[in-house]
Amino acid sequence: MLRLLFWIALIAAAVWFWRKFKGQPASTQSPSERDAAPMVRCAQCGVHLPRDRALNLEQQWYCSQAHLQQGPKSDNR
Repeated sequence: MLRLLFWIALIAAAVWFWRKFKGQPASTQSPSERDAAPMVRCAQCGVHLPRDRALNLEQQWYCSQAHLQQGPKSDNR
């Protein structure tokens, strides 16, 4: 019985080591994170959206045509 438990433990340890060292990932980022589009912030409302979907005017980014027409948000508090 002791010999059987020894072999089970030995095989389990070998499988664990093999899995641990076999599958070393090259990078911690997933492919979707590497291919993610750059994000920009709307100058009017502050929402973040992909740069390819945003509207640009004078180095300011906007999420919609209405916000583009309103211009940047004023900070009068």
